[in-house]
Amino acid sequence: MALRPVQVNIKALDHLAVGRFWAAALGWRAHSGETTYVGPAGDSVSHEPVVVGSDVVPGGPAGEFVWPAPVVVGSDVVPGGPAGEFVWPAPVVVGSDVVPGGPAGEFVWPEPVDGGKDVVLGGLAGDVVWPDPVVVGIDVVPVPEGKTATKNRLHLDLATTSAAHQAELIARLRTLGATPVDVGQRDVPWTVLADPEGNEFCVLEPREVYRDTGPIAAIVVDCVEPRAMARFWGEAIDWPLQQVSDDHAVLRGAGPYLEFLRTPGAKTVPDRVHLDLLPYPGDDKDAEVARLRALGATDLDLGQGDVPWTCLSDPEGHEFCVLTQG
Repeated sequence: MALRPVQVNIKALDHLAVGRFWAAALGWRAHSGETTYVGPAGDSVSHEPVVVGSDVVPGGPAGEFVWPAPVVVGSDVVPGGPAGEFVWPAPVVVGSDVVPGGPAGEFVWPEPVDGGKDVVLGGLAGDVVWPDPVVVGIDVVPVPEGKTATKNRLHLDLATTSAAHQAELIARLRTLGATPVDVGQRDVPWTVLADPEGNEFCVLEPREVYRDTGPIAAIVVDCVEPRAMARFWGEAIDWPLQQVSDDHAVLRGAGPYLEFLRTPGAKTVPDRVHLDLLPYPGDDKDAEVARLRALGATDLDLGQGDVPWTCLSDPEGHEFCVLTQG
């Protein structure tokens, strides 16, 4: 029995705007309903070229996607657009009708399609599949309260493939609304930014270890005891432990890394950003929740009421949720 991280949950006053930002930042797509889910369209993390008729359309490095692969709709070839624009995304075939998409971050139509155990957000053109078998997506959830000045205890590290890519990505993120943040990092080779609602993240310098992660290199959690966090999370999810020390612990599945970094000071405010976990098909959610409690997780009442997911805290108080399949 095990769980898998499927998305990073970010609370926001304006989930549409924050979802649009992260879709543009990562070269992914945003699908909005009650929340805004951000994930890759089709095989957008591929570097391989795509053959359309007699033309070869190059792919791009993960996180750039300046010219995503075109989509064949009937006999027409519909090109993608620059990352973060998607003003006219590829139309979607619904029955015999072709339904155009909308601006990035809206995507109210098409509605999700039942894909058996998986939910396909969108249709034939630019499918966004939830849960993705590899990628950890982002789910932006509307809340009435804004972020406090306290630094989030969970943040994302973004990967780059070269110094030029890092500089280009930082410049593009600034144009999208990201702002520089001083969290005491001093003179380091990475850049610390915040999204439009103040959620911190880092744009890393090129590192060989992150070359196959996709645009998100790591999900980083501040903690007091990395070894204890590694024990709990190593049992909670199916990502193997890669390394552990008194200051740093690393787990990884097939996509981004999950890293625990020793940071002074314990948690003082509710988490603005947290992980959502999902049982594998055929596994029992209630049994998984009971297993987590036995490992040291505690129940968490956030005023969520009667919902199909379960809110818990890990032994250091980091909030997370266990979702229901389907």
